[in-house]
Amino acid sequence: MTPEQLKELEDNLWAAADKLRADSGLKSTQYSAPILGLIFLRFASIKYKKAKPEIEKEFNAKKGKRNEEKIEDIAIRLCGFYLPAEAEYDYLLNLPEKENIAKKIKDAMIAIEKYKPELAGCLPKDEYFSLILKDKNDSKKEDFSLPKSLLKTFKDVPEDVTGDVFGKVYEYFLSEFALAEGQGGGQFFTPTSVVKLMVEVIEPYRGTIFDPACGSGGMFVQSSSFIDRRREELHDTDTKDLMVYGGEKDTETVKIAKMNIAVNGLRGQIIASNAYYEDPFESYGKFDYVMANPPFNVDDVNLDRVKDQKRFNEYGIPQNKSKNTGKKKNDANTVPNANYLWINLFATSLKPTGRAALVMANSASDARNSEADIRQNLVKSGVIDMMLTLPKNMFYTVTLPATLWFFDKNNVGKKDHKILFIDARNIFKQVTRAHRVFTDEQVQNITSIVRLYRGDTKQFKALLDKYKKQATDFEKKAKVKKTQIEVDKNALLGIEKSIAKEKNATEKAKLEKEKIKVEKLIETKLSEHKTLVDQQNYFLFQITWLSERFPNNKYEDVTGLCKAACLKEIEEQDWSLNPGRYVGVVIEEDGLTKEEFLNEMSNLHNSLDSLNSKSKHLEKKISRNLITLLNNE
Repeated sequence: MTPEQLKELEDNLWAAADKLRADSGLKSTQYSAPILGLIFLRFASIKYKKAKPEIEKEFNAKKGKRNEEKIEDIAIRLCGFYLPAEAEYDYLLNLPEKENIAKKIKDAMIAIEKYKPELAGCLPKDEYFSLILKDKNDSKKEDFSLPKSLLKTFKDVPEDVTGDVFGKVYEYFLSEFALAEGQGGGQFFTPTSVVKLMVEVIEPYRGTIFDPACGSGGMFVQSSSFIDRRREELHDTDTKDLMVYGGEKDTETVKIAKMNIAVNGLRGQIIASNAYYEDPFESYGKFDYVMANPPFNVDDVNLDRVKDQKRFNEYGIPQNKSKNTGKKKNDANTVPNANYLWINLFATSLKPTGRAALVMANSASDARNSEADIRQNLVKSGVIDMMLTLPKNMFYTVTLPATLWFFDKNNVGKKDHKILFIDARNIFKQVTRAHRVFTDEQVQNITSIVRLYRGDTKQFKALLDKYKKQATDFEKKAKVKKTQIEVDKNALLGIEKSIAKEKNATEKAKLEKEKIKVEKLIETKLSEHKTLVDQQNYFLFQITWLSERFPNNKYEDVTGLCKAACLKEIEEQDWSLNPGRYVGVVIEEDGLTKEEFLNEMSNLHNSLDSLNSKSKHLEKKISRNLITLLNNE
């Protein structure tokens, strides 16, 4: 399935489902759980249907023999779960309207949980009973089943999709619910393009990955996608060896995370826990990779409950230096800001060769008082590998600017250690006026800076070659399309000549219809040609962007973009970790490329000329009318 086909599928599914939500009068918070449950059920049925012949074949072959197995045991071994007939999507879809569809879906969810214990209590059940659809055309008619309508909607997902495609649909719905639910939606969704960048930098391939604020589990899903792509690049036939461990404070979000990792075939555990006071995985020094987007600027964490925990205090504990905090005598001592508790947790949860990435408020990069002392200790230790400032408006529910922190325990103790600073505020694609993303190419371009810095020139050259090939492919397709257009134009010219010569009215009318048909065909092909040329130019731009900044295929500091700073330089900046202090001046843009800006200015100029012309015309008209009026009097 191409990206365009996937996007069309996602948009169509969301439009259909959201229309039903609007007709039912439900809020997004009431609607998200049952929707996500049906997405999961659709995926489970598709996957099980593919495995079913093999499951039944083995079951029948062993039936009545000493090695006989229950069909559910065979299914779990071959497919990962077992679906009895009454839990399959097609069975539910084909139930007659008179059936209690909500109850049948609930029974299906119970059956799935019975044979997949790690999903116990996660799948929505009673939520389907509240889904009824009002018939606005006839108030006398009874309400009918919204679950039935939703089952029909998700039937549109083709049965040949892979788990990866279905996972993308799942993540798409999560993002749409995040937008619809406002601030609350941010509890479970981190924009995919941001997560992709984090994953590409720390490169989780094998081992254990920990997310102490895992939300919907998106970090794990992107890690899994990275592994699949890397295995393909390396021609690695080993089975995927990644175990995921997630903690999440919100119990409802834990359910979504468990469904999400099940959808994507991941192994591991998601546990409901408050990371400040609970450590269910005994995280100190345990994990190969750590990733998260923790809550920013939390100020009510009990200091006495965290200050003696090694995972939080190895580099120092954030606390008020003055005893006069304005608190009453019996109030609990709290940390002034929990940002550095999270930062500590990431650094201490890593194995000696581990890497970490986290999203953090920009303010933490320059925070003062006890936070400044912790930051200095972290810098001196060598654990901080890289800092990257994100563009504004990357997150769905908050506008607070953010920075990505990257840790690498391999650098601890190195005397010549440097920190790579990247200012990515001007690298983005403007989706809406209030929302920006990284394109896949922008993620790869930023990652290529990191890899050059690490001395890996091979992947940088491979990326340039990939862009060149894509540009060449689009150029060839554009030439073919242009040739087709010329052929059609010649055909059109022949038709026009025939029309001019034709005397018979009937035949002339036929030729006129044929002319219109060819003209529309040319118009369509011209549009297609422009799209192909635009795609060619897009990849040529990527080549130029990288080549101009790194002409020798080696890392070098680039003003306004990146700088590798040594310990002395960081000390001179008072231990600040703000990339802007190191890379140089960055002019904040308005989200438009140079070409888009010039085009917009040209359009505005033309509009101004038109308005000025109309203004002069109106002035003359008013003057004439006034003279006429005065003469009549």
